[in-house]
Amino acid sequence: MAGHSKFANIKHKKEKNDAAKGKIFTKLGRELAVAVKEGGPDPNINSRLRDAIAKAKANNMPNDTIERSIKRAAGDSASVNYEQVTYEGYGPNGTAIIVEALTDNKNRTAANVRNAFTKGGGNVGTTGCVSFMFDRKGQIIIDKEECTMASDNLMLLALDAGAEDFIEEDDSFEIITDPDSFSEVRESLEKEGIPMVQAEVTMIPQTWVELTDEQDIKSMNRILDLLDEDDDVQQVYHNWDE
Repeated sequence: MAGHSKFANIKHKKEKNDAAKGKIFTKLGRELAVAVKEGGPDPNINSRLRDAIAKAKANNMPNDTIERSIKRAAGDSASVNYEQVTYEGYGPNGTAIIVEALTDNKNRTAANVRNAFTKGGGNVGTTGCVSFMFDRKGQIIIDKEECTMASDNLMLLALDAGAEDFIEEDDSFEIITDPDSFSEVRESLEKEGIPMVQAEVTMIPQTWVELTDEQDIKSMNRILDLLDEDDDVQQVYHNWDE
């Protein structure tokens, strides 16, 4: 997977979204709420909540905002129950796209997702039409400038904790884990004070698609921007080699 580090894209996306932090925090708050509903408000016994908290921190969500979200979800039995839904489809030139959403209205979300694909010249497919092209993995990305630990020591720490792969890029380290080992690896890094730019279970493409036509690139960005603007959409995975 060398050559496909997402660090630069993550930095760009975070900078682009600085003006829309409220929207990001709304989505993260929804993930926290679902985790609390599923396993309770104590992260010590709720691994999904621990992972959701780590993801929120990686996105610079303040600790007091995280705590308020957890308390609100734990104390409000009448709060909205969100359902997880996944859509799969194709963008320009056969690019594969997976959309994960948390919604209280599946009809609304399905219509919005379909609209995003259509406006970018793509189309929503059937369940399983592109997911076989991806591997579900834990992915942790560390900014080299923020990490004081030597790369060899960091690699040993990650592998000893159960990581599958350790990739060193020019400006970052990428750690890949099995989904079941993700929490343990992340927590081992956290205990050592390793700052993480991204820490989540994600879908990693097995192969990548290059877009060279300007219209294809514009259309793909149109799809991704519309999906990013949708409050129901939590994650978008694709195999476009940007």
